[in-house]
Amino acid sequence: MIFRTSSLAPLSPTRRLLHNNAWSWSISVHQSTLNSCSLKHEMNLLLTCLVSFLLDFISALLQTSLLSKFWKVMFLKRRCLKKVDNVEEDSRQTSFVDLPDLAIEAVLSLLPAPSLCQMAAVCKDLRSRCQSDHLWGPLVSEKWGQVAGHKAYLDWKRNAVLRHEICIMVQRNSSTLLMTSLACLWPLSWFNMLGGQKQKKKSKAGTPMDSLMAWYLALDSGSIWFPAQVYNREHGHVGFMLSCYDAELCYDRMNDTFRARYPPHGPRTIVIEEGISWHRLRAPPVDTRAHDLHISECLYELRPGDHVEVQWRRNKEFPYGWWYGVVGHADTCHRDNWHCQCHLDETLWLEFNQYTFGSRWRRAAIDRINHHEMGNDAEGFYGGIRKLRTKAEILIWERLWPSEMLE
Repeated sequence: MIFRTSSLAPLSPTRRLLHNNAWSWSISVHQSTLNSCSLKHEMNLLLTCLVSFLLDFISALLQTSLLSKFWKVMFLKRRCLKKVDNVEEDSRQTSFVDLPDLAIEAVLSLLPAPSLCQMAAVCKDLRSRCQSDHLWGPLVSEKWGQVAGHKAYLDWKRNAVLRHEICIMVQRNSSTLLMTSLACLWPLSWFNMLGGQKQKKKSKAGTPMDSLMAWYLALDSGSIWFPAQVYNREHGHVGFMLSCYDAELCYDRMNDTFRARYPPHGPRTIVIEEGISWHRLRAPPVDTRAHDLHISECLYELRPGDHVEVQWRRNKEFPYGWWYGVVGHADTCHRDNWHCQCHLDETLWLEFNQYTFGSRWRRAAIDRINHHEMGNDAEGFYGGIRKLRTKAEILIWERLWPSEMLE
């Protein structure tokens, strides 16, 4: 058996060069791979040592008093901040508005009118509370109840509502005219925006125009004239002594007095009187107008000694005034209370004791049954009669009694 051996062919120079380069590149790659693996291993070891060192350092710090003191300071500071916040919250919770409604109403009911107005300017909630009628009702009665009656308030309220409606109509007409003239220039959405702004302005809270607060402020400011009656008009003129006449009043806040404006009658024009004090004024006790006859409902119950007010006027062109008098006895009566029958007579005798005996103004006879205006141009005309039922009304007339008898 014969074996044939093969031998390798010799390499060319070019192929030998390529073979040597590839071998050296593979060796370099292998060495770089070994170097990178060793570097990663070293980095992992270093990181592990660093972490272990940091953990040891933190544990050591936790055991020291410095860090404990730091945490205590931070904790106390946080607690202090919480306490400050709680104090601020407590201070906000104890404000006047946060009190119960009954407590707020009780405090507001004790305030005078100027303080109540100041409280109304604090905030919206207090403004709505301070404008309520149940707070201003007692204030109006205390200061103005003597001179401004319920009828005067109703007249003012009616006029205030009427003025408000007229202003609204004027504003609507003027705004409609303006918007019509500008409708061709501006888009419709602009007018809607303007209308919304106006409604927002109108919706802002203010003093209600017909409230008791507005009524009080109108009287106190002296901006209105209201109906009332004046005792001894025209500075106690002798021709009006112990009488009370209708007039329009206006308050003078600077002097704490009133101005009176008497209506014209006959040839006389409007008479204005200044400096009228409070004790010479009163609200009209009845709703009878100055030129109307008062319907007397007390004629059959009047007895001698009763105090009355009688309508009287100089002539038909003059308004009535209320004159103070007392019920007297008839000429045939013995003036004995046990046997007096004057209250059964058809004729009622009135006496005006401020006049001297023998004066034509001293006595007057009134028909109980067929009562109407009685008199003549010489002695004047007597109208209705009103009985004084309280001592306070009688005391006012007695304080105004003249120092001398009238003729």
